[in-house]
Amino acid sequence: MRKVLLTGAAGGVGTMIRPLLREIYPELVLSDLIEPANLQANEPFRAADLADLAEVEAAAEGMEGILHLGGFSVEGPWDTILQANIVGCYNLFEAARRQGVKRVVFASSNHAMGFYPRRSHVGIDAIHRPDSRYGVSKAFGEAVGAMFADKHGLGVLSIRIGNVGDKPIDKRRLAIFLHPEDLVQLMRIGLEHPAIGYEVVYGMSFNERAWWDNSRAYALGYRPRHRAEDHVAFALEGEARNPPDPVGDFFQGGTFCSAEYTAGLPD
Repeated sequence: MRKVLLTGAAGGVGTMIRPLLREIYPELVLSDLIEPANLQANEPFRAADLADLAEVEAAAEGMEGILHLGGFSVEGPWDTILQANIVGCYNLFEAARRQGVKRVVFASSNHAMGFYPRRSHVGIDAIHRPDSRYGVSKAFGEAVGAMFADKHGLGVLSIRIGNVGDKPIDKRRLAIFLHPEDLVQLMRIGLEHPAIGYEVVYGMSFNERAWWDNSRAYALGYRPRHRAEDHVAFALEGEARNPPDPVGDFFQGGTFCSAEYTAGLPD
């Protein structure tokens, strides 16, 4: 696979993985609402508003695969989430179908499962427990991807991404840390593995404190190169600076759970 579209290329994660992807996919095309900073001469860019199907279809033209990071990446008002992550996500898959794209890798999120307690060990077959409107949109995206895979034969991998960075910054991230190099490895599985019909995996590196069963990713050939515990001292220093949060500290979704929370304290 050579012709790959990266949506959300101007965002934080997109910026981290662009240099890695350029080494693998020589005809990588970037897309976002705005042009990414420090755009290189070998990085073609196609502006597209995900809420506009015609623009998304134009961006997808000629592509073999799509890495869909685009959308609103944190919690926000419903109208914002609706347009960027619900309408926009459906448009992305519909544009892929219309343009004959072979594979889509959907950047789902741990926040689709955020209301599981931290004491739980959660697999890919567990029901969604979204912790926010953002999390709801990611559960929706997984469902849309499954429908397009089953109805139209599109190969789809949904990655429930933890927290992407060079190292975990607090105790919660020790469980959900995902190094950019490991994320790119998962993306390559989604684009290149011959057996992808519809699959869900968790986006995490080798995390010994993990809350998730990622055995399906390993069965597909995933071998993370980075380990959260190598940065435990740094993470715990960061944790000491966090304010107490009895709700966020109980659930896997952290502050996404405690924001706007009105139920009783968990036990």
